[in-house]
Amino acid sequence: MAQEGAGSPGPGPGIRQPWSRSEGRLSGAVLRPLQAFLATEAASGILLLAAAVVAIVWANSPWRDAYDRLWHTELVIALGRWRLAHDLGHWVTDGLMTLFFFVVGLEIKREVLTGELRDPRAAAVPVVAAVGGMVAPALVYLLVAGGGPAGRGWGIPMATDIAFALGVLTLVARAAPPGLKPFLLTLAIVDDIGAIVVIAVFYSGGVALRPLLIAVALLGLVVAMQRARVRASAVYVLLGIAVWVATSESGVHPTIAGVALGLLTPAVPFQRPATVSREAHRVADETVDEPSPPDADAPYWLYLAGLSREAVSPLARAEAFLHPWVSFVIVPLFALANAGVDLSARALSDAAGSPVALGVLLGLVIGKPLGITLATWGAVRGGLGRLPNGAGWRDVLGLGTVAGIGFTVSLLVTDLAFGGSSLLEAAKAGILAASVLAGALGALVLGWRRGHGR
Repeated sequence: MAQEGAGSPGPGPGIRQPWSRSEGRLSGAVLRPLQAFLATEAASGILLLAAAVVAIVWANSPWRDAYDRLWHTELVIALGRWRLAHDLGHWVTDGLMTLFFFVVGLEIKREVLTGELRDPRAAAVPVVAAVGGMVAPALVYLLVAGGGPAGRGWGIPMATDIAFALGVLTLVARAAPPGLKPFLLTLAIVDDIGAIVVIAVFYSGGVALRPLLIAVALLGLVVAMQRARVRASAVYVLLGIAVWVATSESGVHPTIAGVALGLLTPAVPFQRPATVSREAHRVADETVDEPSPPDADAPYWLYLAGLSREAVSPLARAEAFLHPWVSFVIVPLFALANAGVDLSARALSDAAGSPVALGVLLGLVIGKPLGITLATWGAVRGGLGRLPNGAGWRDVLGLGTVAGIGFTVSLLVTDLAFGGSSLLEAAKAGILAASVLAGALGALVLGWRRGHGR
C-alpha cells in the first residue's frame, strides 16, 4: 500500500518547529533520519520484511513453543450473554486486518474518483493486466495441485503485496521507467478488488442470514447519517465496530466490512476551502498574538481548527490517519503472526514434495508474470491503450515478476483456505519461497536496463 498525493507544504516564516525537527544534537542524529526513513516508499516493505524474518527465526528457535502459545492465547470480549472469543492470531487476522482492508477500500474509492482508474482508457491496460495476473496463477496452481482439499488454495497465488513490490521497484527506480509505478499501483488496486471478491465469495463460511441483514442495515444507517450531515467520527467508529461484529457473526469474512465502510466514506469535504480561508482571516484580525490572560482567544482558534479539519474530506482524513498505523504496525504484526513457518529439514522435505507448495510457487513466480505480460500484450494489440511512457516489454515482464510477491494477502487467503489443515505450512513455505524468488528475479529483470546502459 502506498500513500500517493501532492505532499504537504513546508512551514512558512515564523512557524515554530517541534523539538523533533529542531537543530538539537539528538533530534538531528536520531529522530530526523528516522522520520526521513519512514517517509520513504520502501520503509513499510523493509519493516514488513523485518517482521517476517523475526517470525521465521522465532518459530525455528528453541523458543518456538512461546511463539505458538502467544498467538493461540484466547482473548474474549463479553457483554452479558453475548461472547466473542478468538485467539490472538485470529484477532490480528480478522480484526486488525479489517483496518487494512478499510484503507484498501479508501484507496479504491480515491483511485476511481481522482486517480488512475478515473479515466477508463488510461486504466484499461493495467486493469486487463491485473485480471490476467489473477487468472493465470490460479490456473497454474490448479494444474499443479489438482482438485480435492489441495485445490481449495487456488486463490493463494492471485494476490500481489504492494508494499514489497513497490519496495523492489524503488530499489531499481533509476533503471525502471517512471511510468511503471502508476501502472503497478493501478494493477495492485485492481488486484485488491479481485482479492476482496474472491474472499467474499469463495472463502467465507456458511452465511447466517440474520446477522448479514443486520450488517447491511447498519451500512444503510451509515449512509443515512451521512445524508443527514452527521459529522461526529465517534458515531461512525461505533457503527463500524457494529458492522464488523455482525459481518463476523454472519459467516462472511469480517475484512469485507472494512472494504464496504471504506467505499462508503465521503470523498467531499464538509466545508469549502475558500469559506474556511475567509474565516481564518477574520479570526486572525479579531485575535492577538499574546492575549491577556494567556490563551484567552483559544475558543476562536479551536473553532477555526474544527473548520480547517472539515475542509479536508473524511476519506483523506481517514487515510492520512490510518495509513501509518496500517503500514508500520498492523501489516508487520500480521506478518509476525503468520510468517512463522517451520524450516526444519523434515518440514522443508515435506514442502518440497507438496503439490500445494509447488503450485503456490509456480503460480506466483511463473503464472503472475506470464498472465500480466500476455494480458498487457493483448490489451495493447487490441487498441485498449499503450505501454507506460518509456517502458518496453522487458519492463512489463519485470513488473509482472515483481507482482509475484504475494506475501500479505496470500498469507491471509492461506489461513482461510487451509486453517487447521496439514496443508497450511506447505502453502506458507511456498509463499515465502515464491516471494523471495519473485523479488530477486523482478529486481534482476528491471535492473537490466541500468547494467545494459553501462
